[in-house]
Amino acid sequence: MEQHAAARHRVPDGEQLRSPLARWLFLPLRWVYKLWFALVFFGSLVVLYPYFRLLLGHPDRYPRAFRMKRRWAFFLQWAIGTPQQVERRADLPAGPMVICCNHGSYLDIIQMYNIIPTYFLFMGKYELLKWPLFNIFFKGMNIAVNRNNRVEAAMALRKAGDAIDRGTSIALFPEGTIPAHAPRMKPFKDGAFRLAIEKQVPIVPVTFVDHWRLFGEPLELLSRARPGRARAVLHKPIPTKGMTMDDLVALRQQVYATIEEPLIQFAPRHADH
Repeated sequence: MEQHAAARHRVPDGEQLRSPLARWLFLPLRWVYKLWFALVFFGSLVVLYPYFRLLLGHPDRYPRAFRMKRRWAFFLQWAIGTPQQVERRADLPAGPMVICCNHGSYLDIIQMYNIIPTYFLFMGKYELLKWPLFNIFFKGMNIAVNRNNRVEAAMALRKAGDAIDRGTSIALFPEGTIPAHAPRMKPFKDGAFRLAIEKQVPIVPVTFVDHWRLFGEPLELLSRARPGRARAVLHKPIPTKGMTMDDLVALRQQVYATIEEPLIQFAPRHADH
């Protein structure tokens, strides 16, 4: 609750900034863009699907699938008109890490592969297993988390811990879901920080600055959808060596504040469509 109260005063609710007139005035253009987005995304995925199917058939080929996903993400950012601009405030750690990002749009998943060059696995919501075609990535390689089932959620964290033990980094959204009031963040859940402390690996915070205003919920009538520059900040790693679970709350608050800082810095102050 403390995180949420603080964010309410420091980062605006994106929906409250929108011009009611512009919501309807630009509606046709937004839906044209959504159709183009769907055509590019699913069309290219259909073309690549046989290759992904082959590469995802065995864990030994997962790194090759990761490299293919990075090439696909690079293509997508230009094809849908959201070129990624990254401010890198520090180098990435040499070993495995836990990558924590704010979650304001489905673009976050695509663009993560344009920001982090080293092999990582995504932890994503269980509902991704229901997405046609795209669900192939969460049936074996990445980790689907059922947060409505404590046993399954714990199993997902153990799977992530095993991946870190093998030297593989984990990327996840501590908010769990996309907040309706993005760019204002929801309170962070404990899983990412519990995992980092248990495995004594650093946390790398990432802030997606613009995704929330470029692409909203695809099927919502008035949701945002347009091309534009996609800024991101790759923050300095936060070490967890020597930390215990007694430090979890302080670590969570530190990561939250770090990710939030660029959202405050670049917060819009005028109406948006």
